[in-house]
Amino acid sequence: MKNIAYIEIDTHAEIAQAFIDIMKDSQEFKVDYYFSKKIKDQVREEGETVFLSDSSMISDQLKAKNYDLIIIGTVHRYFNTFLTIVQKYNTAVITHNLNFPQSSKFSLIKSIFKEDLIYRIKLWWKEGLFYSSKVYKQSRSLLVLDNELCVGKYQFLPLFYTSYFGTGTQDNIVIVIPGGVSQKRRDYNYIFKTIQELTTDEKFTFVFLGKAQDKELKILDKLAGNLPENITVNYFKERVSSDDYDLWMEKADVLWCPIQQQTEFFSQKEIYGKTKMTGNLGDAIKYGKWAVFPKNYPSQLEFIIPEEEDIIKQFQQLKTQNFDFQKNYGKKNIQEKLGELLDRLI
Repeated sequence: MKNIAYIEIDTHAEIAQAFIDIMKDSQEFKVDYYFSKKIKDQVREEGETVFLSDSSMISDQLKAKNYDLIIIGTVHRYFNTFLTIVQKYNTAVITHNLNFPQSSKFSLIKSIFKEDLIYRIKLWWKEGLFYSSKVYKQSRSLLVLDNELCVGKYQFLPLFYTSYFGTGTQDNIVIVIPGGVSQKRRDYNYIFKTIQELTTDEKFTFVFLGKAQDKELKILDKLAGNLPENITVNYFKERVSSDDYDLWMEKADVLWCPIQQQTEFFSQKEIYGKTKMTGNLGDAIKYGKWAVFPKNYPSQLEFIIPEEEDIIKQFQQLKTQNFDFQKNYGKKNIQEKLGELLDRLI
């Protein structure tokens, strides 16, 4: 068997979970997982080899093993540590923002003073911020989780498969808006306005499936108390548990994903669908759901539906339609594609 190390000591526990799920019971690859405590506490493991790790331990831990391939799930900090790893081993880095690795030293210096000053100074002073582009450039392979981001040296890492077959509900239409409730990521002002102005006799449930806080939480509190009986909103004031996430995603008839086209990572401009993947794409595949995106979102995927002017009518129509996710996103199909990629990387 070929030996792989998967490292996630920063963020993106959901990607680590997806890798665990797809690699389970593999007859060709043995995977050791190196997780920070924060990540380990968020993933569900069933017999996998998981080591507790951090930036001060990971280099020594890797020395004691002989891996054919090392996959780093996130390189958004600990750049000095990861640079040492990519220089020494056959490493593949999952890239979440395509513009960030191109950042010049000058642009990184400017970004330090734009926001999160203390945190960014720490990245510069202790974690090798100015090595960030070197990590990506010197890594043997660069991976992306959206096939439409495969440009140049980036290769598609197929992880997401349809594992849930919830069929929604019979008596009402459940619309789930997945992700943290922040205007920076999605146009929640538009969502709130649409729900507030909704006039229908049909039952609708809108679920904000992510932590709501600050201004958005206040608006939701007010909105929830001013809706007719046939329209309800559900939202969370704390981080959504994995069980609650699964529960509501299974119940969903449609995912509503009015993402902002342009966002920033480390003060570098990123564009969803072009230089950055949205996690809502993985959600739609995993739970087998239609996903309604803004008209300007660039996607060729059949289950990603451009939003129409009468979105409520669109929701009603999509509830009655089915899409065969198993044809292209069945577990066996994705496992075969992933195995072919891993063989090439090794």
